Amino acid sequence: MSKTHQEKIPFWRDSRVIKVIIQIIIVAIILLLIAIFSNNLVNNFRQLGLSFGFGFIFDPDLNSRFNIGDTPIPYQPTDPYYRAILVGLLNSLRVMITGIILAFFLGVIIGIGRLSDNWLVKKIATIYVEIIRNTPLLLQLFFWYFAVFLKFPKIDDPLIIFNSIFLSNQGIYIPFPLGNLQSLLSILSLVLGTIIAVFIWQKQTQVIMQQGTTGKAYNIVLMMMGFVSILIIFLGLDWQFPDYDSQMQRIQNGLNLSPEFATLLTGLTIYTAGFIAEVVRSGIQSVSKGQWEAAKALGLNSGLVMRLVIFPQALRVMIPPLTSEFLNLAKNSSLAVAIGYNDIYAVSNTISNQTGKSVEMLLVVMMTYLIFNLIISSGMNWLNRLVQLKEK
Repeated sequence: MSKTHQEKIPFWRDSRVIKVIIQIIIVAIILLLIAIFSNNLVNNFRQLGLSFGFGFIFDPDLNSRFNIGDTPIPYQPTDPYYRAILVGLLNSLRVMITGIILAFFLGVIIGIGRLSDNWLVKKIATIYVEIIRNTPLLLQLFFWYFAVFLKFPKIDDPLIIFNSIFLSNQGIYIPFPLGNLQSLLSILSLVLGTIIAVFIWQKQTQVIMQQGTTGKAYNIVLMMMGFVSILIIFLGLDWQFPDYDSQMQRIQNGLNLSPEFATLLTGLTIYTAGFIAEVVRSGIQSVSKGQWEAAKALGLNSGLVMRLVIFPQALRVMIPPLTSEFLNLAKNSSLAVAIGYNDIYAVSNTISNQTGKSVEMLLVVMMTYLIFNLIISSGMNWLNRLVQLKEK
């Protein structure tokens, strides 16, 4: 005789309930430990006659009292500490963002070069990867700083390239657009053109995959848009070129990249690109040989095979390790203190020495890098979900 209803399982035997209870217990234990350590920290500070808090950062009566070499925003030693922290934060951000972009493109080029049929290109890419990956980053930073950028000519006799780039031991001076209406409209035109080009490129890809044509008409449109973009860059933007002032014995105008910034950016880019190159190589090699043969059987040239068939499939394998490399670049930027670049870590270290608030500033640095890395990992996880196969 069959039962009319199932017997209800007691909650202490229900695996789903047990899992939830275990997670609640773990979270409670973690929160309890945090509360114990925090209370212990506050008590120890009180016994030593010290106070714990972050109010000094925003206190207008407390001046930072130290100079910062690279200041993307106006800053004076008489400013409060939060202003100095903001400068260090922006310095870290511009190294991380620029370094991630440059390292990715350089790594892709080197990774594809490792698979080239050209013997010389393949060997050069292999030597690059082997040397860079097996040399400590700190040693590479010292090399770029002391053996390259500080060895540039003195400021009174700079090395001039194309009459627009000045190299000296006080930094690299390059042309930079003025912040006026003409440059703003030109930049907006470039952004709009890039968006349109992406849509055209996607349409071309669909036509090639569905109809088997080469999409020459789309290529012509993209080439014309590229030509117009070049004209906008050279003629539309209101460029400010650096020039040497002989009376003041300094280079003025243009964008100044300090030796410390140039060293850190170069070192991080070249070092991380060596690891990204191996990620790209392994990702491409993970695509089965049959995919290459099938794409070539359709009459696609090598460039289209890589762009439409191989690289999209390789991305599904590449993105997780790429995330790790981007996170490593962000964390490795803290080595800036070794060459005197004022990033968030170096600024916080100076503030802790002045105020004795070492624990507070350590927490500020930890939270800063944690937020940076969470943003990077969240963006890469979103991209990873975007390229994965969609199951129906």
